[in-house]
Amino acid sequence: MSAVPGDIAGRVVRWQRSHGRQGLPWQDTRDPYRVWLSEIMLQQTQVAVVLGYYERFLLRFPDVRALAAAPLDDVLGLWSGLGYYSRARNLHRCAQQVVEQHGGRFPASAAALDTLPGIGRSTAAAIAAFCFGERVAILDGNVKRVLARALAFGDDLAAGAAQRALWDRAGELVPRDGADMPAYTQGLMDLGATVCLVREPSCLLCPLESECLARREGRPDSYPVRTRKLRRTAQSLWLLQAQASDGSVWLEKRPVPGVWAGLYCLPLFDSREELAQTLPARARAGLQDEPPVLHVLTHKDLHLHPVRAALPARPLPGREGRWFARNDWEALGLPAPVRRLLAAGGD
Repeated sequence: MSAVPGDIAGRVVRWQRSHGRQGLPWQDTRDPYRVWLSEIMLQQTQVAVVLGYYERFLLRFPDVRALAAAPLDDVLGLWSGLGYYSRARNLHRCAQQVVEQHGGRFPASAAALDTLPGIGRSTAAAIAAFCFGERVAILDGNVKRVLARALAFGDDLAAGAAQRALWDRAGELVPRDGADMPAYTQGLMDLGATVCLVREPSCLLCPLESECLARREGRPDSYPVRTRKLRRTAQSLWLLQAQASDGSVWLEKRPVPGVWAGLYCLPLFDSREELAQTLPARARAGLQDEPPVLHVLTHKDLHLHPVRAALPARPLPGREGRWFARNDWEALGLPAPVRRLLAAGGD
């Protein structure tokens, strides 16, 4: 394992203040609620996508008490389209726990923050560094890449021991002055997002170029090392797009856990035959197959097959759900492809 290069922290802090991302709505604040909200939304989601959601959430839920008091369906409805819906469920649970167990105030240490729902070690550290100046390391996916390259950290991050070792190395690099922690933390995030990219990193623009051991080796693309890859899978699902004469649609709440857990959704089936068998015989003849839709999840491709049916606005036998008018379903938490199907169906 290579030695720690020179003044990484100082270089990152100076670079962030002059070249890092500035003016984002969650920057220049030490309000833990706003920082926490942004950190959860930014997990596996690009800044450009998050901006609108962040502003809408703050308008609807300006503080943690407002979020905790809201029905989960309202939270999921506002989150709809942002993806990774377990984040929204944990967001709601976390807000309730902050109110119930901490009097509406976020704990001031990373260790305490890490005990809250949906806040892992790196997110807890980011909140503590940004809001409380705690000298604690972050290590999200982008930062792992930056530090693994800077340190030429060649251990396999598929192994827990290697993950722990990189955490230790990251902890050695944090600035001595807690006042520099916000800039350092933001700087590492910015480097990973804009300069030290997965492919074709812009090494000449990086403040760590002269210190980066992977750069000296001439092989930054060799880091980080991760041998175990998650296998992609595929699944085909048939969606019953039932519509009544008044324009309302039948929706059901998805079970937890499972795909689109806790969201309202068109009924899902593993085959067209299974879908057809749930309907009265007179309705099967009028079924209309729509073009299939590919929806890509992190590690799974969903091949969705919508099937339209015109049905009377009565309960569907054996199904847990109900009919929703357009004004009602538009405010629900819906999977993005289902929302698009419903919107197209009403045009």
